[in-house]
Amino acid sequence: MRIVLILEYDGSRYCGWQSQPAGCSIQDALETALSQIAKEAIRVITAGRTDAGVHALCQVVHFDTLAQRPISAWIRGVNALLPGDIAILWATEVSDEFHSRYSAIERRYIYLLLNHPVRPGVHDKKVGWCHQPLALEKMQTAGNILVGEHDFSSFRSAECQAKSPIRTMTQLNISRQGNLLIFDLRANAFLQHMVRNIIGCLVYIGKGKYSAEWMYELLVSRNRIYAAPTFSPAGLYLASVKYDCGWRIPELAEVPIIPGLSIRN
Repeated sequence: MRIVLILEYDGSRYCGWQSQPAGCSIQDALETALSQIAKEAIRVITAGRTDAGVHALCQVVHFDTLAQRPISAWIRGVNALLPGDIAILWATEVSDEFHSRYSAIERRYIYLLLNHPVRPGVHDKKVGWCHQPLALEKMQTAGNILVGEHDFSSFRSAECQAKSPIRTMTQLNISRQGNLLIFDLRANAFLQHMVRNIIGCLVYIGKGKYSAEWMYELLVSRNRIYAAPTFSPAGLYLASVKYDCGWRIPELAEVPIIPGLSIRN
């Protein structure tokens, strides 16, 4: 049977999603727990690989197994074997036609940026930080330039393995709650480091290093060398993965991130 899981995790102490020889990844921890419940080796396929230090509020994975287990075993049973910073939120059985990566039609990322003269303490590794005042309107103007179908070569990692740099950004909204800036991005898919590279460029614009029009120049240059450095992973969250409604994979209606802040779909 094919099982789909939705999980959340704090990526602070992991080397990213993808399995590593050292066993330091989220995938390693999840597969170890699943294999114990299934009594067989389990390999999972994910909707999207997150980098070291990046978090997830709604990561989707699937796996195939011969083990007959109640759905509760794939949730509470696996959670009992996982580290405290990884948790299964939901599970179901699906047909073999479902694929967590290829069936997805949209991914959503949230970036939380503390814009304050003093660095975070309680929320260290949960938010990014910029001590200089940032002009939200200028950043939103620049962000609007990226909405639509574009070649995002200027914002991809040199190690990115995607066959094409063409992506369709359907949303890039920036809002402020007190000292916290919230970047809300949706696209059919993202390139490696794409969100963090975009955030870095928006911060450059927000603090006055460049005008909003610089974002268009970057986009059409298709050259990563002209863009800002990759921004910190600390405030980045994979917030949701969207599928055709026929698959009945839920999107969370409300996403609690840090105390006092909830991001709604």
